[in-house]
Amino acid sequence: MLRESRFEDERPLAGLEIELNIVDAIGEPAMCNAAVLGAIQEPDWATELGQFNIEINIEPQDLGGDGALRLEDDVRARLNHAESRARSQGGHLVLIGILPTLREEDISEATLSANPRYKLLNEQIFAARGEDLHLSIEGPEILDTHADSITPEAACTSVQLHLQVSPEAFAAHWNAAQAIAGPQVAVAANSPYLFGKELHRETRITLFEQATDTRPDELKAQGVRPRVWFGERWITSVFDLFEENVRYFPALLPLCEAENPEDALKAGQIPELAELTLHNGTIYRWNRPVYAVAGGRPHLRVENRVLPAGPSVADIAANAAFYYGLMRVLPHAGRPIWSQMSFAAAEENLYAAARHGLDALLYWPGLGEVPAAELILRRLLPMAHEGLAVRGVDPAVADRLLGIIEARCLTGRTGASWQVDKVNALGGDRYDALRRMTLDYITHMHANEPVHTWDV
Repeated sequence: MLRESRFEDERPLAGLEIELNIVDAIGEPAMCNAAVLGAIQEPDWATELGQFNIEINIEPQDLGGDGALRLEDDVRARLNHAESRARSQGGHLVLIGILPTLREEDISEATLSANPRYKLLNEQIFAARGEDLHLSIEGPEILDTHADSITPEAACTSVQLHLQVSPEAFAAHWNAAQAIAGPQVAVAANSPYLFGKELHRETRITLFEQATDTRPDELKAQGVRPRVWFGERWITSVFDLFEENVRYFPALLPLCEAENPEDALKAGQIPELAELTLHNGTIYRWNRPVYAVAGGRPHLRVENRVLPAGPSVADIAANAAFYYGLMRVLPHAGRPIWSQMSFAAAEENLYAAARHGLDALLYWPGLGEVPAAELILRRLLPMAHEGLAVRGVDPAVADRLLGIIEARCLTGRTGASWQVDKVNALGGDRYDALRRMTLDYITHMHANEPVHTWDV
């Protein structure tokens, strides 16, 4: 299919998925996603792994003109409606990378959502591991614990940005997305706490990797690849990624559809490739290739998965504008960024950013190792402005959204740094401080003011 170019061409549409947590009136996790979804009764809302999670899927939209503003308003309206329905079930929605009030006792197989696919995924991952899950994360504090299910993954709530591209342009866009993953995480970090411990600025990155790892220590030592994966090389075709999927990763969900893709192709039809997409969905690349069929036409998307949810819809819109702006410039550069830096440098940038946020030192060609805020201010924000202009985004809208990114860099204030500063200011019992901080966070979130303006 790739060779015969039967794919829909690039369309500059922005689509996103947003995962949310559900809490009760005092800010603690509420295990009621089925009841909340029943109250919302909208097809764009769905369950997530844990009973304290739900997800909304936003239809792809054109960012041209005031499209980014309309997208933000659309998301806010949907979330406000869902929040009012959640309240009828005793729940409240929170946009945050990891729910700070989550305790270890909240995480067990009993916490999994009712969807049988989650139960099967849990069984298959633990059958592959043959042992309990070991979570070990070192930051300002240390977390060292074990789990007997994949439910710790449910603690990770993210925003996923989708960009449709042609097969010919896919490799350049995927490589570019990999190159900017570190700066994205540095400026958007919003997950500093897990099980009451202060860990990384974006703890979600290492937690997600550890919580879905199918490898016992023996296989790790042998170099078997992890299911959550940055990758190991720049690519020349989307085929490289699907080929790696088959070569390196056994199928976790042994489910088959009746369709024979080769027969469908011979009959002039477009195959759904259900097994390929299901298998791809169990390999958690930070930038994932997506194949889908819409309106009888196949297409490819880059799914960007590095960003946490929150802190506000305005912050999410700013993070999206930053990404989509850069992705309009970097893939089309005369001398591609991936020809100037090693793949390992891009990977190291991601983990440095996850650990230290805006205080991370990141490598960039022509600059060397520089503080993340300096890299973003000096190099990446001008590129993002250029990219949004090429996309036809209204200058006032672009200035507002990218101004939020700039202000975070100038103030050093991200969702993660605000959470830590607030908890330290509250003092006293850690868990009580986390709960009070979470309630304050929710108030700020509903005001839709960007996090750099929040008081401590």
